[in-house]
Amino acid sequence: MNDPVAVPPQYVRACALSDIPDGEPLAVEVNGEPVALARADGNVYAIRDVCSHAEVPLSEGEIDGCTIECWLHGSRFDLRTGKPTGMPATEPVPVYPVKIEGDDVLVAIEES
Repeated sequence: MNDPVAVPPQYVRACALSDIPDGEPLAVEVNGEPVALARADGNVYAIRDVCSHAEVPLSEGEIDGCTIECWLHGSRFDLRTGKPTGMPATEPVPVYPVKIEGDDVLVAIEES
């Protein structure tokens, strides 16, 4: 039996680092997926730009520390894990690996 081989993620340029405003999320599309990028605690995070509770763009919400708040019902999600930290959401939102190369923000959307 063959053991599965871990395939490294394929990173795609999402935007320039300078495009992401401090304290505000930025909506981008990576490989057809809606992604919200945000700066927090000195890092850049990528989270699926769809609230798991109401299916509205998280990028229209607010950043507070390492959380993003959905503007519609106030659900909050941890930018590092995608886990909900505030009701009414109970399901996590996917997060994606990010790396910075120069002024390029690269995001990997894993195939499911």
